[in-house]
Amino acid sequence: MSDDFDDDVFGNVDDYFKKITKRMFKEMEDIEEAIRSGKLEGEWDIKPIEEPGVKGYIAKGRFQLGGDKQGQTPKAFKMPDQIEDEVREPLTDVFQDKDNVRICMELPGVEKSDIQLNINGNHAEVKAKNFFKTVDLPTRDLEKGDKAVANYKNGVLEVVIPKLKKTESNEPKHTIKIE
Repeated sequence: MSDDFDDDVFGNVDDYFKKITKRMFKEMEDIEEAIRSGKLEGEWDIKPIEEPGVKGYIAKGRFQLGGDKQGQTPKAFKMPDQIEDEVREPLTDVFQDKDNVRICMELPGVEKSDIQLNINGNHAEVKAKNFFKTVDLPTRDLEKGDKAVANYKNGVLEVVIPKLKKTESNEPKHTIKIE
C-alpha cells in the first residue's frame, strides 16, 4: 500500500475521532449545566479525566422523573404507549449438554399465568404479553410430551428438555469389514 492511501484512510479516522470527542465533551458540558441549573435532578457525580493520552469523563448518576408541583411525589416511570404495544423479542440463551437442552429467556414484568410455551419438532415458541420468540433447538433427538420442565422465577423462564437416551437397541449397527 502506498503512504498516500494510509494518510487518506487514517487521516479520515483521526478527523472523525476528533469530531466525536468534541461532540462528547460538548454533551457532557450540557449535562453538567442542566444539573447546575436544576433541569436535571437527582444525585450526580461527574468527573473529567484529563491525563496524558487520556481524555474523557466518569459520570455516575441516579435520577427520578420530576414530581408534582411541590416536588413531593415523584412520577412513576411509564413506557410510552407505542412501546408498550410493540412485540419484543426477549433475550434468550440456549445450552445443551449430553442429557438436556436448556433455554433461559428473560421476560421482565410478565406474570407466570401469561406465558404460553409450545415445543414442536426442533422449535420452542414462547408468547407472553408483548414478548414473542421462536427458538430453534440444537437437536431433534428430544423427548416428546410432558418430559420437558419449565420454571419461571424473577422474570426468567428456564425450560429443560431431556434428550432421547441412546441405547444399543435404537442405535444403528455398522458392520466393519476386516481386511
